[in-house]
Order: sequence, then structure tokens, then C-alpha cells
Amino acid sequence: MTASAFDILDLGLMPYPEAWARQKEHHARVADGGRPTLLLVEHPAVLTLGRKAREGENIVVTRDSLAAQGIEVFEVERGGDVTYHGPGQLVAYAIFPVGRRVRDFLRLLEQSVVTALHTLGLPDARPNPGYAGVYVADREVNGLTRHQKICSIGVAVKRDVALHGVGLNVTANLGHFDLIVPCGLTGTQMTSVAREYELRGLGRQASVNAAKQALADAFETTFTGYDWSLPARVSVLSGAAG
Repeated sequence: MTASAFDILDLGLMPYPEAWARQKEHHARVADGGRPTLLLVEHPAVLTLGRKAREGENIVVTRDSLAAQGIEVFEVERGGDVTYHGPGQLVAYAIFPVGRRVRDFLRLLEQSVVTALHTLGLPDARPNPGYAGVYVADREVNGLTRHQKICSIGVAVKRDVALHGVGLNVTANLGHFDLIVPCGLTGTQMTSVAREYELRGLGRQASVNAAKQALADAFETTFTGYDWSLPARVSVLSGAAG
């Protein structure tokens, strides 16, 4: 797939280490002036630890328990705490020039997901001020009001180009989020497109393929007019004076 200013590459279901390597390959190419690329992928079940994760203290089961379930853990360079990826979660890695516009870039990622979710029939999708990610309306759970988070966001910027991106729960196994305190947030419950369809009685079938199309279209719309240039880099020449 090709959008107006960037390529879109569908990687299908790919193990996390392979996708991580693909990210780095595309990142190096874009940092050298190549065409920006949006990678769309699902992963087998895996946990990743961002820079705020410390020693993985927000993983609430033992590593042996994770291993018994075939769930690996990787420390990565993105921001944020611990998060989960697995089948039914649409991950979008936006390998885009960013420079110092990190906050603005994060807002554009959020807006892309919000637009896609509106297309998918969830008109209350929104950012949550103070927290990265996308949420739907709060819900009362066992007498307590809980934030309902449907998409996690975490990025890293190296050589002025972004790595990592967003994880949108479409048909993901939400039970796997019980293995962690997602993104280190208490008072937050993870949800998905499928769960929202069911609880709202919408009579719709959630589909990763439909979410891919909605998200690809939303990225193209949201990033219309984006400044795709890389910041100028100053070359410093040194030598001995004669």
C-alpha cells in the first residue's frame, strides 16, 4: 500500500524480534533520507518494557509463569512502561521524521487512532489528557469508575526519526492484560473494539482487517500537511592548523 507521502507495509502476524529488526532497518533508511513507512503488524503474545519500566515491577506474575505460557519479555527503547502485544491487537509502527516535534507527533498518533475508531463505530473514542493513548467512555466496574483504554502509545526518536508507535486492541485476548499493570496505570481497564461492540449491543463483528484499513486511511488524513523533512544536520570538520 502507498499513501500520498509514506508507504504502508502490512507485515501480517510476525514475531516481535523480527518486527523489531524490520523497524530498525526502515528507521535507518528513513534517517538517511528514505521514504517514511508505516508498518502494520500483529505479534504473538509478548510483553515489552519501555524506559519507565525499571525492573518490570508492573509485571504481576513470575517470569516462569510467562515462559510456561510462551510469552517472552523484551526491553525496548520506547517511552512508557510495560505493555502487551498479541494476536488481535493491531500494531502500527510509524517510521516518520519527527525531530523535536515529539509532543505534536504523539498528538497526531492519537488523532489517527481516534479517527479510525470513529470510522469503526466508536464515536466516543478520545485522548485522555495527561496520559498517552486512546480511551473510550469510562465505565463502572464493581462500583468503581474505571478508565477504558483501547490503544496504547509509546515511541522513541533517534536520529530525528520515530520508532515504535501504537497498539490498538481489536480482538485481542484482554485476559492477557491481567499479567501486568498496563503502562503502570491503576484505575484503568483495557478494552477492545470487540468488547465495546459486545457491551454496546452493536451487533457488529470486530475485524483486524477492517481496523487496518480504517487506521491506514486515518493516518493519511491526519498527516496531510505534515512536515516530512528531516532537520538540517550540521557537519563539523576538524583538522590541525598549519
